[in-house]
Amino acid sequence: MKSITVYCASSTNLAPHFAETARRVGDLLVDRGIDLVYGGGGIGLMGEIARAMHARGGHVTGIITRHLLDAEQGWEGCDELLVVDTMRERKRLLIERGDAFLVLPGGLGTYEEFFETLVGRQLKEHAKPIGIVNDRGYFNPLVAMIEHGIEERFIKPAVKELFTIDPDPETVIRWLETAPPVEIDPQRFLPMGRLEEPPDPELPHEHDPERIER
Repeated sequence: MKSITVYCASSTNLAPHFAETARRVGDLLVDRGIDLVYGGGGIGLMGEIARAMHARGGHVTGIITRHLLDAEQGWEGCDELLVVDTMRERKRLLIERGDAFLVLPGGLGTYEEFFETLVGRQLKEHAKPIGIVNDRGYFNPLVAMIEHGIEERFIKPAVKELFTIDPDPETVIRWLETAPPVEIDPQRFLPMGRLEEPPDPELPHEHDPERIER
């Protein structure tokens, strides 16, 4: 595995353990000779992991929009910093550049990136593994939401085969390196099914005011 795309927070003033985990991820990637691809930020967890990689000679590719760069959120220490015009282009390159995806705690942008990547995997737009570092249970509500969607039959249970989640980043990265291929069978992964037979137009319908018994 040559590179991993990391999704994580640009938020600051977080609990210290989140930054510690991000720096540990940077060390683990360097130890394995894996390049970092990330959102190009210099603040929050994004800045922590990028600086940890850079300090030990790891290769860092940042991908950021011009708007965020102008807002001084970009990090000039990247070995390669790609500046694009839109978030859509940024997310496309983040997906293309990584051989796998690692999700650390983050806000709305991180959730959006995770779900877009997961849906892309579900729809066979890519075949790359996805891992989530559940630092101190941060992603427990995400897990509960997915389980709820499965229980209510909005999500197919097989979707859980497309990602792993664990509190230990080393365990998650090791899984990404060795994850077995998953063949996407639409019957197992997509919410498909036959519609019910349409009602007979000659029969009265309880919601049709023109068709009532007389």
